[in-house]
Amino acid sequence: MRIVRHQEFGAPSVLRVEEADTPVPGPGQVLIRTEAVGVNFAEVQRRQGIPIGGPATLPGSPGGDVAGTVVALGEGVTRVGVGDRVVTGVGSDGYAEYVVNRADWLFPIPDGIDAGQATSLPIPAQTAYHVIVTAARMRPGESVLITAAAGGIGHLLVQLAKALGAGRIIAAASSRDKLDFAASLGADLTVDYSEDGWDERILAATGGRGADVVLETVGGSVLTASVGLIAPFGRMVVYGTASGEVPAVDVADIFDNRTVMGFSMWGVMAHRPEAMAEGAKRLLELVASGEVRPVVHAELPLERAAEAHALMEDRSQLGRVVLVP
Repeated sequence: MRIVRHQEFGAPSVLRVEEADTPVPGPGQVLIRTEAVGVNFAEVQRRQGIPIGGPATLPGSPGGDVAGTVVALGEGVTRVGVGDRVVTGVGSDGYAEYVVNRADWLFPIPDGIDAGQATSLPIPAQTAYHVIVTAARMRPGESVLITAAAGGIGHLLVQLAKALGAGRIIAAASSRDKLDFAASLGADLTVDYSEDGWDERILAATGGRGADVVLETVGGSVLTASVGLIAPFGRMVVYGTASGEVPAVDVADIFDNRTVMGFSMWGVMAHRPEAMAEGAKRLLELVASGEVRPVVHAELPLERAAEAHALMEDRSQLGRVVLVP
């Protein structure tokens, strides 16, 4: 089978398609014939040699969210059968024609969405759900500020905030196209954080109060400015640093009953596994109802994996970037 790997850290061009044996499912595992695999920013960072959720090692073989059809079962698997269409997140060997993973880590693909859209369900949608529900504990009527609001996770956060009853949804992104996209998904106010004074515009629009919930993943100066946009008794959840810059937070800025917390999806999987099933159930309901609709920006063949990573690095996508074997 074909699989994408890299033998060194570096630019997207280090990604190469190689030939490998088709994996064999062990006890409790299934073999999936891949229809689409979602590209996550964490894999871009690991390709660069940045350890995210674990060490970045060589040779590297990116993981991702794989949607496809079950073609073989390992010993003891009963909850799914051959022919079932499923989606799952894998930590490595994900950009491939066939993938093996645990049977208890599978989502059924809901009716009405295609394989590319389904790749949003395991990691991006679970991350979005647990950022806003488990970490931020958003309550109906609260205002929410979402940075990188047009990305693979951000565009889901906008829709989740709306579906869960947020009061005012403020979307921040770095271009007019991204802001228009976020508005089309339900954002009430959009602000370009590449422009000077963007945070002051948000404060002015909120009567100097800021947002009850701030969901931040850019890092750098955007993170620093976002601390000042937390309303009294509000919560900011930092779930990534796409810019690669991790500034220090001055505790003096949060003494006014403000909370800043970090979030890791790996932490939820390790310490709150029961929350994964809860999130999966709720997400499938929201997708089935049409309240949350994953958007695919581009579908590219495996041979163009480098182009997919370049899109992610440029942060130019509106929604999800997907590879198709």
